[in-house]
Amino acid sequence: MTGTTIDTLRFATAGSVDDGKSTLVGRLLHDSKSVLTDQLEAVEHASRNRGQDAPDLALLTDGLRAEREQGITIDVAYRYFATPKRRFILADTPGHVQYTRNMVTGASTAELAIVLVDARHGVVEQTRRHAAVAGLLRVPQVVLAVNKMDLVGYEEKEFERIVEDFAGHAAELGLPGFTPIPVSALVGDNVVDRSAPMDWYAGPALLEFLENVPVGTGAASDAPVRFPVQYVIRDGEVRYYAGQLVSGSLRVGDRVTVHPSGETSEIVGIDVLGVAQEAALAPQSISVRLADQRDVSRGDMITAGAGAPTLTQEVSANVCHLADRPLRVGDRVLVRHTTRTVKAIVKDLAGAAELSVNDLGRISLRTAQPLALDDYALSRRTGAFILIDPADGATLTAGMAEISSRE
Repeated sequence: MTGTTIDTLRFATAGSVDDGKSTLVGRLLHDSKSVLTDQLEAVEHASRNRGQDAPDLALLTDGLRAEREQGITIDVAYRYFATPKRRFILADTPGHVQYTRNMVTGASTAELAIVLVDARHGVVEQTRRHAAVAGLLRVPQVVLAVNKMDLVGYEEKEFERIVEDFAGHAAELGLPGFTPIPVSALVGDNVVDRSAPMDWYAGPALLEFLENVPVGTGAASDAPVRFPVQYVIRDGEVRYYAGQLVSGSLRVGDRVTVHPSGETSEIVGIDVLGVAQEAALAPQSISVRLADQRDVSRGDMITAGAGAPTLTQEVSANVCHLADRPLRVGDRVLVRHTTRTVKAIVKDLAGAAELSVNDLGRISLRTAQPLALDDYALSRRTGAFILIDPADGATLTAGMAEISSRE
């Protein structure tokens, strides 16, 4: 039996308070027939309790009770839906500045980010902050959804003014580009169906764009080989090294290098789900066997071919501080990078005295042992790390390494 493989798009939404982001997501789910009957009934009931005559589609994503009662979004709400063309994993992130860390969480694995703007207010400070996070996290695709176009008379000039304003900020923030779409989430214009009042707009509706935007450009299997060792499995005298091949491809017979030791060997066996294979492609979970007995342990990185990672104890990175306790120069932390955890000290915060919760900043670290890092701009998997409090194991900070300028 043959069939067409349906791919998956992971995307995140972000917008300032009252831009109508939850309504947009609710409209997207409702009009794409992705809402179950009992979900719609629950929304209708909650809407009546709030004195509303029509169902408030925003409640389809505001799943927490506090959100429903206050009419805001305070956590990342994940939704899964599908159309005949594609599956979707949607992370609906909060709009308030105090929840910037939640947007970082939702957008960190996204291939596309929808930044919402209220057509009446245009680009505001939080819009710029969300664009900055999207740029910081190197989200491959950004959609500027100019919402509430019905409240500005569906005027093309209002849309163009906002797009021009956002374009200026996007260039400053290093966004590679963006796709602007005028919408009215409340009415449904250009969300799933094309808008008759905005016949001046010749582009796709939002869902049409989401269904057709390229996914997996620069596929993980085409990138340099990165295999962080998660487990060492011993079977008598034989050792198997298990984990996820996060990028690249491996074949039996490939010459490999183990970092940080720098030792080399050759792959003599690859197992995928317990079955011997000649080759493996990212992002498969595999185990490999080497020709030589090497001192390989959890946290080591196996690579092959060109494009070796940078082995360093001096780490510079863009960061978002996630914890309520501040991060200060001199703090001793743990750095968790892929499967490796090492001790480190905070050397510098780009002149800042400290980083508070939700702050975006720059950091310099000195690690006790070397890390095999990639620049985050080249690999979102092996260029990312988190800082951990060694006292209680709490996550402190999310980091995106910048090392491309180093030899």
